[in-house]
Amino acid sequence: MAEFSELWFLGMLLAAFAGGAFGSVIGALPAFIFTGFLVMAGETAAILSGDFIGLMNMGAADLQSDAITGQIAFGPVFGPHISFAAGAATAAYSAKKGYMDTGFPFHEAKNIAYAQGPKPDVIFVGGLFGILGYWIATLSVAFSLPWDPIALGVVLSAVIHRAVFGYSIIGKARKGYLNMKPFEQEERRGMDAEEADEKNKPDSKSRLLVEPWLPHQYKWADVTMLGFVVGILAAFITYETGSVFLPFGISAASLLFLNLGVANIPVTHHISLVASAAMVAATGGEYADQSLSLMLLLGSGFGIMSALFGEWVQRVFYAHADTHFDPPAAAIVMGTFVIAILALAGVFPSSSYVPLPF
Repeated sequence: MAEFSELWFLGMLLAAFAGGAFGSVIGALPAFIFTGFLVMAGETAAILSGDFIGLMNMGAADLQSDAITGQIAFGPVFGPHISFAAGAATAAYSAKKGYMDTGFPFHEAKNIAYAQGPKPDVIFVGGLFGILGYWIATLSVAFSLPWDPIALGVVLSAVIHRAVFGYSIIGKARKGYLNMKPFEQEERRGMDAEEADEKNKPDSKSRLLVEPWLPHQYKWADVTMLGFVVGILAAFITYETGSVFLPFGISAASLLFLNLGVANIPVTHHISLVASAAMVAATGGEYADQSLSLMLLLGSGFGIMSALFGEWVQRVFYAHADTHFDPPAAAIVMGTFVIAILALAGVFPSSSYVPLPF
């Protein structure tokens, strides 16, 4: 039995290596879009079969209880902590190596839509970061840490790839971390010795002083309204279907249009997941007898909260730095931590799928 467990664990590490490598080959954003479609497929299959065991009140031991959603979409194949995080890491690596010259308006290391292709060193680096993401999430679950373990893997992987490849962890905010005015005024960087880097395109004199994660989604009022609307929709979908993850899958799949270049497509998966999880946690999964209006308002409140978390993160960790640091993943960590704290404090009767330390 021990030998079987060891072989299974080795198999998971090999799968995580391959998942990270494949996410690097096709690009971080395309890999995450696959996650969205697979979550939709897995949750739809569960709805049609009437089997939601482990979805509504999922504990740490049940994190991967369902095959398509748990093992494929959130597992070593397309789990964001593995494929997406590895894709972001190899974009940072490839930019350093001079592999990327795409005309991307920000630093090339932020170009997570770019497919790196089957370069052996890129595949190897992606595979290592796939294993790293797997370990981060696995240890988070093992210790029942009170937040989404997959989102934590994405966040910590980004911090590590910045440190390993010699990028600044946060970046230099020349006019304040929360200040987006330099972007609106199209202020650009100078060419002092500290900023110039011949290996990275575009060069520092052509780069904007502030590079917002989404140029069409950064104003506080816009983000708040988006959180309000998406939070309502996510709560409604969960109320009607019983699935915590289906709204997340829909939001993630919608990024196909962003990847195809459709203008002004919003990014909403951090909003939908936290809103759905909060609605389930607040009722202990017994929301069918609750007022639909009340449940939708609860979802909107947590949707707004998560949207604002994401915007704060992009201003501090993305806009002034050189590589991708995922605001939605960080917002999910923060939002699910709030849900866990409310559950631990007895305000919520459960924590939905979020692990609790005791």
